Amino acid sequence: MSKYWSSLVSELQPYVPGEQPKMANLIKLNTNENPFGPSPKVISAIKSELNDNLRLYPDPEGHALKEAIASYYIDFGIEENQVFVGNGSDEVLAHIFQGLLKQDKPILFPDITYSFYPVYCGLYKVESNIIPLTESFEINPDDYKRDNGGVIFPNPNAPTGRYMGLQHVQAIVEANLDSVVVVDEAYIDFGGETAIRLVNQYPNLVVCQTLSKARSLAGLRVGFAVANAELIEGLNRVKDSFNSYPLDRLALAGAVAAFEDRQWFEDSCNGVIREREKVTKGLEKLGFEVLPSKANFVFARHPEHKGADVAAELREQGIIVRHFNKPRISEFLRITIGTSDQNNALIKALDFL
Repeated sequence: MSKYWSSLVSELQPYVPGEQPKMANLIKLNTNENPFGPSPKVISAIKSELNDNLRLYPDPEGHALKEAIASYYIDFGIEENQVFVGNGSDEVLAHIFQGLLKQDKPILFPDITYSFYPVYCGLYKVESNIIPLTESFEINPDDYKRDNGGVIFPNPNAPTGRYMGLQHVQAIVEANLDSVVVVDEAYIDFGGETAIRLVNQYPNLVVCQTLSKARSLAGLRVGFAVANAELIEGLNRVKDSFNSYPLDRLALAGAVAAFEDRQWFEDSCNGVIREREKVTKGLEKLGFEVLPSKANFVFARHPEHKGADVAAELREQGIIVRHFNKPRISEFLRITIGTSDQNNALIKALDFL
């Protein structure tokens, strides 16, 4: 601690990212990276930008990427001015907290959820009321029918992986027409239905996504939001008061190519879904309780073994999974879906149970 810190810095409880270990020959199943890699067209597009133009600033508005995203969701009537892009969905969410959720009333989000939400509340001085998940770790839409300054939740939820059908998302949006509802869809492409189809029905709805998961671009840092054009204008005002150039030339080129290569994207998602089903069955045969997942990970616990002990034993065998030492979920492990070989190694390593 330094005497030169501001009072805000002294009070912050920062986000703790998943471990990025440097060990050799490691099976890394702790940070929900896609095992199948990005489209070759993405790599080619990035390489094409490695030229003298790197001396020039990128497009501050990211028009080409916004056009690609709007084109991808053209069936939902999305236009370019309804798209906001940023340096990963975390930056997009940060601007949403500061620009749309910082209100006179507390915002609502689940007790077991993406752990960046309370961090942003601390950073931007946003009051919050925490809504417990049900006993089966689900979001109950009726719990969000109360006075608030905004609502945010992931769908599928993280770290549980549980998915809430679009009709239940719509119920939450309709119950909160006087405040902004943010649906954080980092994992939606692994079996869910996006709420972007609802955006033009509800001026209070914001849907946030990332290219880190389904499009295998965690290292490129690209995220986006889709909403009513007036909400997007508000986010742009925040962005241009913070960093007018959040996405560099390489990120913009790679992201556009990722949206254009639909076949690679679909094959990758289907591959993760197949492996997720295999991992789920393998864990259940070993006695694990596995929550239903529509993400690229599973959330599981064993009735006879502590989560921390299982994680430690796997680490001894060169496999890293995510353990959360938090109330209600301390016995669970969040296990990223890897390649077929990695998943087979995981199940084999758990033979000690």
